[in-house]
Amino acid sequence: MAKKGPSSRALAGHVGDIAFAVVVLASYVATLTSSRPFTLREASLLIVTGIAYLSLGIYGFALCERLGSPLAYALYFGLQIPLGTVIVYLSRGNAWLILLPLAGQSVTLRRGAMLLVCALLFVAELSPFMLAGNWAAIGQVAAPFLAAIVFVVLFTQLAVNEQRARAKVEQLAAELSEANAKLRDYALRVEELAAAEERNRLAREIHDTLGHYLTAINVQLEAARAILEADRDRALDALHKAQMLAKEGLADVRRSVAALRATPTESRPLREAVQALAEECRAAGIRTEVVVQGDVRPLKPQAELTLYRAAQEGLTNVRRHAQASQVRLTLDYTSADTVRLSVEDNGVGAAEGAASGFGLLGIRERAQILGGQVRVHSRPGQGFTLEVEVPG
Repeated sequence: MAKKGPSSRALAGHVGDIAFAVVVLASYVATLTSSRPFTLREASLLIVTGIAYLSLGIYGFALCERLGSPLAYALYFGLQIPLGTVIVYLSRGNAWLILLPLAGQSVTLRRGAMLLVCALLFVAELSPFMLAGNWAAIGQVAAPFLAAIVFVVLFTQLAVNEQRARAKVEQLAAELSEANAKLRDYALRVEELAAAEERNRLAREIHDTLGHYLTAINVQLEAARAILEADRDRALDALHKAQMLAKEGLADVRRSVAALRATPTESRPLREAVQALAEECRAAGIRTEVVVQGDVRPLKPQAELTLYRAAQEGLTNVRRHAQASQVRLTLDYTSADTVRLSVEDNGVGAAEGAASGFGLLGIRERAQILGGQVRVHSRPGQGFTLEVEVPG
């Protein structure tokens, strides 16, 4: 069994963690390499708060997603925003990038909570300048940072919507596949139940019909024996009636037994059953070739019966309509998942869309129940090819 790949949700979370880490590291590189020197105490405090901020951003937010609790999200942002504010303050405003991942994560909240988080992030970015009373710098920083928050929120919202849509499509595809499998299973069960019911009906009909004819024959024979010496002509008439009843009963029994007969592939392999069909075609004067490709393997009874009926219908159509001199029948087992049968003749062919009789319709229905498919290739004067492919 093939291993399942990671879900789109898990993959998106992994990519989000990497993006969070990259943004934090980029902010710290820009901050620590700036022209303004930091004391050892400031640098150490920046590194400690950065590690706490990064760890909480990756593992804490993942925990919030698993819990799905508003309280968990409140605690998460209640810790991260102050941490981010401290980092921005210690970096003298240089590490403003670290606040943007929180703006992206706020998209998972309700709209009111998201706007509150974004407002707090905006204040956090301006806090170093507000505390220093540098109002000119506030005017220069406010508009670009606000634009950055809006961009991150909109971009993240688009990504989240796309992820949700993809997850919905995957769920619907899985449900549809499961429903199709159930429908095929139900169809096979209905077909088996219908066959069993029909066989029971025919068995009752044989019993009733045969009992009726045997009873009538017995009455006529007894009458003939009783009057044989006294009235020979009447006795002969009774024997004649008994003979006619016996013929009628025998014909009915043959029809019923033929209907009850087991399928051709139950008592012999599919290859032998198809060879027998080919012999019938050869007896009609058509050169018939049977080719088996790949390693022959057992199939489900329904699949074998479908392929047999397809071969039967194809060869019957060759004898009736194709005016062909030769036909090639191929059983292809080379694919690991499917088995293909094709019947190809060199006859008069048919126009596009002309091959739509009841026989081919029945073959299509049988193949569709199994999840297979039927293809027909033909042009006037260029022969006719019937291909049936079923799982196997």
